[in-house]
Amino acid sequence: MERRSTSRKYAGHLGQLTPAQESALQTFKSNLESAHLYTPGTEDAKPSHDDVTLIRFLRARRFDPAKAQKQFSDTAKWRQQHDVDNMFANFNTEELDQSRCYYPRWTGRRDKDGFPLYVYRLGSLGPIQDEITSVPEKRRYERIIALYESMIRFVFPLCTYLPHAIAPTPIACSTTIIDFEGATIRQMWSLRNHLQEASVLATANYPETLGSIAVVNAPSFFPTIWNWIKGWFDEGTRDKIHILGRDSASTLLTLVNAPDLPKTYGGELDWKFGDAPNLDDEATKVLGELPRGSVIFVDGAVTRPVEYKPPATEKMENGIANGHTNGMDTK
Repeated sequence: MERRSTSRKYAGHLGQLTPAQESALQTFKSNLESAHLYTPGTEDAKPSHDDVTLIRFLRARRFDPAKAQKQFSDTAKWRQQHDVDNMFANFNTEELDQSRCYYPRWTGRRDKDGFPLYVYRLGSLGPIQDEITSVPEKRRYERIIALYESMIRFVFPLCTYLPHAIAPTPIACSTTIIDFEGATIRQMWSLRNHLQEASVLATANYPETLGSIAVVNAPSFFPTIWNWIKGWFDEGTRDKIHILGRDSASTLLTLVNAPDLPKTYGGELDWKFGDAPNLDDEATKVLGELPRGSVIFVDGAVTRPVEYKPPATEKMENGIANGHTNGMDTK
């Protein structure tokens, strides 16, 4: 797994578009506006969707405006069907924290290019498999949505705000380590529906949010697993998945600085799967402590989504409540 040059890694991202891609973006915007799926910004209001989001859909469809519009329209219907904005804004804080144990987890650190570093240790799911399956299917699905909303509305904007390579190009995807240590083929078969649910949802509705994916500690039966799962991903995502050999640490250290890579994978960071994010110094300067719950990061500050409806007797949660607290305007 070679570390791609910065220019290649950001190809097709905002600020790195070719003239043809810029033209495709303008066509896409015009088509969406005509279909009442997009409202341009004005002096007094922001656009309904930022360019980062629009470009993700274009990248997923190789900058074909018509194909991107089809996926964008389908996602808009899906978001309305599941009332995504309201559901995320008012998601139970404790349940959201618990849900992070079942899916890729942010380390609180970033790779050398500024992408947030996530880890998914599949062997850790075995002991909590009963907890996963005991959650009603609809609620499990909503948990996945809430975690993706948190990633694209809090983690990505935060990482964009922090110093990173070739700023001001926004951060719009993640780097993920998938760790198979301790996973058995029986366990993977039992969890296949759980894993497929998240993968299919992301491919359809959160396109191009996965950057590099490094698979470590791949077992001898991995080819069997790959045959099960490869159909869950589109071709672009499959091309981002890299199976690392025994010396995975040296490869990962070409992507992530040692202080930001967990010790388990050859770095210096005291963090393991299941831990809360261990923020780097730059993030700590901005956030202080990591806020809990359904928060978003906008214009350099933590806030609540506009759809948030505080309980009548809301308790303070890490400095975020209804009103102005610690310099953060919440809604």
